[in-house]
Formats: sequence, structure tokens, C-alpha cells
Amino acid sequence: MKTKSIITALAALAQESRLAIFRTLVQAGPAGLAAGKIGEATHIAPSSITFHMKELVHADMVTSRNEGRFVIYSANFDTMNTVLAFLTENC
Repeated sequence: MKTKSIITALAALAQESRLAIFRTLVQAGPAGLAAGKIGEATHIAPSSITFHMKELVHADMVTSRNEGRFVIYSANFDTMNTVLAFLTENC
């Protein structure tokens, strides 16, 4: 992973709501959660969830998939581990 990608990932997490969302998704595991469930768990309004998810998906920290009429979001554990490895090796 290039330094620019690491910076993008860290920037996405450097906001209180997005960090709370990401932590919730990590705890949910690979199955992920629907946007509504994320909002309930984090007490973030649905309109704000959509905005924050766009940033996390752009940073490749979160993936999304459609299940029926729901969008299910999951933490991207590969990217998370790459960022952690970069920080461990270089910081």
C-alpha cells in the first residue's frame, strides 16, 4: 500500500463519527451491518451515515454490498491490517 493510500485511510478515521462507525463495523465482523443498524449503534442520523460511509468506502476502509433493499457495510480487514502493519513498521 502506498503512503498516499495510508494517509487517505488515516484521514478517513480521523473524525469522531467515522471512527465510531468503523469501530462498530470491526466489532460486527465480516457479516457487516445495514446502514440503519450502524446508525442505531452509533446514534448517528441516517443522512450523516451516508456521508460518512462514502468517505470510508473511498478510503477502502469499508466495503459495501447489496442484500435485497439493504446496503450492508463491512470493515475492510485487509486494509485495516495493512495500515496497522505500516504504522508498526514505520512509526
